[in-house]
Amino acid sequence: MLQSQLFTKTLRQAPSGEETVNAQLLTRAGFVKKLMAGVYSYLPLGLRVLKNIEQIVREEMDRIGGQEILMPALHPAEIWKKTGAWEKVDVLFKLKSRTGKDYALGQSEEEVVTPLVMQYIETHKDLPKAVYQIGWKYRDELRSKSGLLRGREFYMKDMYSFHENQADFDNFYDVVKQAYLKIFKRIGLVAKATEASGGGFSEKISYEFMVLTDAGEDNILYCDACEFCVNVDIAKQKANDNCPKCRNGKLNAATASEVGNVFDLAQKYGKDFELGFKGRGDEKQYPVMGCYGLGVSRLMGVIVEKFHDERGIIWPQAVSPFDVHLVSITKDSKKAENIYNALQGAGVSVLFDQRDTTPGVKFADADLIGIVHRVVVSDKTLEKESVELKKRNSDKIEIIEIKELPERLTRHADFRRNLQ
Repeated sequence: MLQSQLFTKTLRQAPSGEETVNAQLLTRAGFVKKLMAGVYSYLPLGLRVLKNIEQIVREEMDRIGGQEILMPALHPAEIWKKTGAWEKVDVLFKLKSRTGKDYALGQSEEEVVTPLVMQYIETHKDLPKAVYQIGWKYRDELRSKSGLLRGREFYMKDMYSFHENQADFDNFYDVVKQAYLKIFKRIGLVAKATEASGGGFSEKISYEFMVLTDAGEDNILYCDACEFCVNVDIAKQKANDNCPKCRNGKLNAATASEVGNVFDLAQKYGKDFELGFKGRGDEKQYPVMGCYGLGVSRLMGVIVEKFHDERGIIWPQAVSPFDVHLVSITKDSKKAENIYNALQGAGVSVLFDQRDTTPGVKFADADLIGIVHRVVVSDKTLEKESVELKKRNSDKIEIIEIKELPERLTRHADFRRNLQ
């Protein structure tokens, strides 16, 4: 992509009204633009990052047997009333049509997915099943803040599983937990599986996946010697207590942002809709269900909170909008264009800055945008048929011969695509 053709522009100053790092940097760098509190447009660069995260999530959900579907966001009120959520869920957006009918905008899909899947489940032999979607969700947050970390409209993966019994659900939860941890690892984040209350979804303990960040809205306690982690709101312990799991470590207090969750829905939704299946003794049974959420757009915000410096964003390789930012500060525009074409021909995605502006502006924009590799073509390097190669998270500059550059960056691009 030619940077001169981007309709967006970078900003030198943080926009007014944006308090968090992710909102400030993503707006300044031209990834997102706020329409109103909690609602953002994703611009060309931002959409590329969002899609990179989405694809990693999709690959890991497919790997554990999830089947991707796409459900409506506009729901009839009747299905929400049937489960009692029409009155109980306070963040539900409610709409009334011109004909006087009531509708809801989906903030979760249990009411849609249960009748959808259960019409195909006749006996225990049809179980287990897991379906998921990646799409927009809507919640009537009273105070939407923190940029992409808490929105009224947000991009989310939600999966729903159907099981014959509790033991089968418990086994699948462990499978999903490992898949989630793998997703976060591929993206470059470390998340902790945290015990929390079920909230409005379940009376049972749920699990939230937390990434430590000062911009987070959750307070947690985690062990410095094992994986134990708990939300402070339900904790019986306090900071500096001995870990109740391993007994060896101490509990540390931290602020974190929730990036995923798992809810044990038990048999509630099957019973609410009177939708069951024939059990092993020919008796009617209701499915044990699980709900598994993962915030795709929230992950984008968390990544920026974790990976940035005073100059801008530092994208992890797996989600960087492009493999390389090619910056031309040479008078030989044809030579720079040839390098651009050679890289694209080798399968390397490139943002090519051939704008008519100063080197200082180009370097500042490259640091702000934060693409994983920067290649500089200058008159000085061209004298030796070379370019400068620098990683965004390093101050080290390498001089690479032009003929070696496509192969060098192809290895990085292949690594990124196969990062599993």
